Amino acid sequence: MKMNLRSERGTAILETALTLPLLLLVSVGIFEFGRAYQTWQVITNAAREGARVAVLPNVAAGAPEARVRQYLQLGQLPQAASAGVTLTAGSVDIGGAAAPTSVVTVTYPFNFVVLQPIARLVVSGSNLGAAVTLTARSEMRNEQQ
Repeated sequence: MKMNLRSERGTAILETALTLPLLLLVSVGIFEFGRAYQTWQVITNAAREGARVAVLPNVAAGAPEARVRQYLQLGQLPQAASAGVTLTAGSVDIGGAAAPTSVVTVTYPFNFVVLQPIARLVVSGSNLGAAVTLTARSEMRNEQQ
């Protein structure tokens, strides 16, 4: 009995051509979102470092912001200079009394290396391929002076 192999010729290449782009897109997506999560962790820790400096008594003006920017640079973020750092005052209720706090908020523009250009190709004319703003906030109670 002779099998007809001509009808199945090229199916492996066709299946590979259909599945390989999807597999690559999923793999790249995993790497890209891993980078985004790592960046978010760095800006979260930078906000904590800034809040630690801000709660110290007699802190110099601009010291919390400088510490945040230093931490972002040490975290090897490429756009550390374009990060936004805001320091505000807050308060927290501790047993019926209000205690002053310092709130440090860090915003950072994150760009996906592969996914944003692909998004621009698929949907042109929208802001789908624009930078994503990651935000981290840390609040700590001020030390007594």
